[in-house]
Amino acid sequence: MISFSSNELIALINSFIWPLTRILGLIAVAPPFGNNTVPVQIKLSFGIVLALIVAPTLPLTPDLDPISLNGVLVLAQQLIIGIGMGFVMRMVFSSIEMAGEVSGLTMGLGFATFFDPQTQGRSSAIAQFLVLTATLLMLTMNVHLAMLEALVGSFQTIPISTTFQMGFNSHKLVIWGEEIFSVGMRLSLPIVAALLVTNVALGILTRAAPQLNLFGIGFPITIGVGFLMVALIMPYLLLPLQNLFQHGIEAMQSMGAATQVPASTPGKP
Repeated sequence: MISFSSNELIALINSFIWPLTRILGLIAVAPPFGNNTVPVQIKLSFGIVLALIVAPTLPLTPDLDPISLNGVLVLAQQLIIGIGMGFVMRMVFSSIEMAGEVSGLTMGLGFATFFDPQTQGRSSAIAQFLVLTATLLMLTMNVHLAMLEALVGSFQTIPISTTFQMGFNSHKLVIWGEEIFSVGMRLSLPIVAALLVTNVALGILTRAAPQLNLFGIGFPITIGVGFLMVALIMPYLLLPLQNLFQHGIEAMQSMGAATQVPASTPGKP
């Protein structure tokens, strides 16, 4: 009969529950794992299987009672690290959603909105189309596997400890938020530029022929030009999205670089 002492049992539980908490934090936020259409049972089962694989490879974990105050603090520490790493990739998709929102509003499709199960809010048709395209490219390029690799590597750069000095660079996470706006505008720039030229041409046409019904011909033309530009830029989206995903993975990997950088030094992913 196999018997365990209380200390051995606590050590066994700690070696599993600490990495499981960090893994579940990433799965709860990062796409495509964090999508609300994915059942909770699938997310939990995937996290448990991944924790069972990762736990034996980790160094010794803190010898703490999981239900003590320090144990709860370590648990919260691991959850924050996992959510922070997943939030980086969530912001990558937020920038793609912003590009679709800007493009849709410029095309005149601001009224064509749908319920987005990922964000639990409204989203335009162009934004959902770009997000679905980016998700398929993400799975095709095995970015989800690179995310899991970065998560496993974080246990070396941000080890599990009781000092509560995680080495987690939260400043980098905040600076990374600017990517939502800069990348979103860059992705939507071809469509916005083409529609700007179209609107200028319609304005000149209206001045030259005031009897034309601008509202009657303007909306079909801007929507048609917008869809034409979306079709034209689709073959060229592979490289920008690939660079964006790579940038996101590098930002996840650098979240633990604060241990070598002073806290007052601004970092950028």
